[in-house]
Amino acid sequence: MSMLAFLGGTFDPVHLGHLRVAWEAAEALDAEVRLLPAHVPPHRPPPQAGAAERVALLRAALAGQSRLTLDTREIERGGPSYMIDTLVDLRREVGPARPLVLLLGADAFAGLAAWHRWRELFAQAHLGVLTRPGAAPALPAELAAEVAPRRVGDAAALRAAPAGHVLAIAVTALDISASRVRALLAAGREPRYLVPEALLADPALLAPYRTPR
Repeated sequence: MSMLAFLGGTFDPVHLGHLRVAWEAAEALDAEVRLLPAHVPPHRPPPQAGAAERVALLRAALAGQSRLTLDTREIERGGPSYMIDTLVDLRREVGPARPLVLLLGADAFAGLAAWHRWRELFAQAHLGVLTRPGAAPALPAELAAEVAPRRVGDAAALRAAPAGHVLAIAVTALDISASRVRALLAAGREPRYLVPEALLADPALLAPYRTPR
């Protein structure tokens, strides 16, 4: 059965770093990857752009290919975007047997124990940890103990079960941040080669960042 993976975030705005790691994960797992914009992220400041504006950016960025897709369920649900709620909803949608993979950057993974009902995530999905060259962040003891017996070495192990494993996925390190893109736009500069060309082609798409709110 084919795997379904998803990458959450504010995508404020989406940039090439997001798209590159999502694409590499799709290839490594041979899976569809959905980008899942948060409505209100519980663990970070609210996005500068509104939900509809960020969705429009993602639609433009993802046009013309089929492997990376957009999932707006957190936007439509409203309220704080707790990942456990999203996973339960996704599991209900795809059924009990299809492998689901939550993609996380290494830093986000290291902070997983601060997430709402974090231990329940493993019952709903596998975790794919997007790793870059260099030292990985240290894991707190309770997370390390939970993760150690769940680690696997290849994507085949994820395909063999619907949830519960943790796999490191090597990805290309693109040192691009949404905060840097926002700063460039606020200063009247153009973030060419940091964001998809489709975002630059329509001035309205990046307008929320050109004047600080």
